[in-house]
Amino acid sequence: MSNKWISNNPELLPDFIIGGAMKCATTTLHDILSSHPDVYIPRDECHFFDIDNILQHPNYNIYRNANWLMQSMNKNTDKMWEWYFNKFKKTESKIVGEDSTTYLASNIAAERISMQKKEIKMIFILRQPSLRAYSNYLHILKNSKAIYNFEDTIRYQPHKIITRSLYRDQLKNYYNCFPSNKIKVILFEDLIKEPDQVLKNLSTFLNIDYNFFDSLKFPKSHSNKSYYPKYLNLCLAKNKILNIQNKLYKTDLPTRLNRKNKFYVSIVQNLHKIINPLKSEPVPIKQSTKKFLDDYFYEQLIGINELVGKDILSKWFN
Repeated sequence: MSNKWISNNPELLPDFIIGGAMKCATTTLHDILSSHPDVYIPRDECHFFDIDNILQHPNYNIYRNANWLMQSMNKNTDKMWEWYFNKFKKTESKIVGEDSTTYLASNIAAERISMQKKEIKMIFILRQPSLRAYSNYLHILKNSKAIYNFEDTIRYQPHKIITRSLYRDQLKNYYNCFPSNKIKVILFEDLIKEPDQVLKNLSTFLNIDYNFFDSLKFPKSHSNKSYYPKYLNLCLAKNKILNIQNKLYKTDLPTRLNRKNKFYVSIVQNLHKIINPLKSEPVPIKQSTKKFLDDYFYEQLIGINELVGKDILSKWFN
């Protein structure tokens, strides 16, 4: 690992990082912690410590005019560190943090964060893995990045929705790099049911005063709660139309091509919004599919209780 990933200004680094997992209420945790007067977290996810990971961030790399434009710490060391530190400069809070939902699934993020000359605390929030995978699917469906139903996505593109629920092996990377007392694992289900107790424990971990939180603002459900298309099959049909026209990842296309097809894409999207409005409650996961995934994930997660030091599996699997 290049030593250019070790900051020469460790005092400017965050004190803690919420490292994921995706679709597990990291936004909720962000919002709660940000409400504390002694805590500052930038509004948007940073994704700094794995910004050059093609598997995690394919959209960050641009191929234009037969050349690749990509993030490189070796080529742009000062600019990259300056960009990251600017995220935290406008605050005088007691502690600062950041959240990046890709870090848990990123081997290089664990190593790069642990290399720093400052002890950074890591926070991870985990959700029942089958339900997290389904929520992940609904997210990419709504964002035009799914062209199959949930079951066929599991068959043909499992990496899109399964990988980020493989918490045991992902957490091992962090427990191998960090002292266990610098890692805090929270369960999504506990945060929703008992937010006060979760926040008391987290306050001790971060060394902040729990009494400064406003308990009236604790969520009865998680923030960033998604709204879903009323008719999933109709949304899939729309996504396939955009995919056939090579618009599925339209934000990655060169600007010229985007301008040329902007009108077409907007017509399809706006028409779809009219005939297929969003609703707050998704179509439930099929119980046969959940059972299939539960059986798979249980086997993959055996050992997580011992790793984390709490009984997780019995809460997720009956």
